[in-house]
Amino acid sequence: MISVVDRQSLIDGLGLKSVARTGWLRVGIEDVESVAAHSWGMAFIASQICPDEIDRAKVIEMCIVHDLAEVVTGDITPHDGVSTAEKSRLERAAFEQLSLADNTEQLFDEYEQQVTLEARFVRFVDRLDMALQASVYEAKGADLSEFKESVKDLAHDHGFSHLLE
Repeated sequence: MISVVDRQSLIDGLGLKSVARTGWLRVGIEDVESVAAHSWGMAFIASQICPDEIDRAKVIEMCIVHDLAEVVTGDITPHDGVSTAEKSRLERAAFEQLSLADNTEQLFDEYEQQVTLEARFVRFVDRLDMALQASVYEAKGADLSEFKESVKDLAHDHGFSHLLE
């Protein structure tokens, strides 16, 4: 069954375009990308490198919705002192405030649980987008090696190292 999403829910979801990526702000980058720009970057990267054995359409949709709760919670980073359990609770509560299509929360849950190949690939793409964006900011004079290193370990752990070559 297709759910009907009201106009206000669509407007609320588009609010992600004005949520700044706080990790970049924390290290002193000015004029940072939005969370929506990050999600678009992930969807673009996934569309280009998704292996044939992974459901590309599902991956792209998961890229788009994986940070949607941040419309309500803001961009919570590991440096904010919020536990993983509390972040999960806040994000779950955020989805209850947003009236979105039925599969949106299911895709978010799948991403959070990391049990499917698609979810693990999206987590890798999440880090890859961050590493590539760090390269963009480094070209402007910042040292962001900490952001670029995290993708290598995750790629190795999930079997996607060949995609970094």
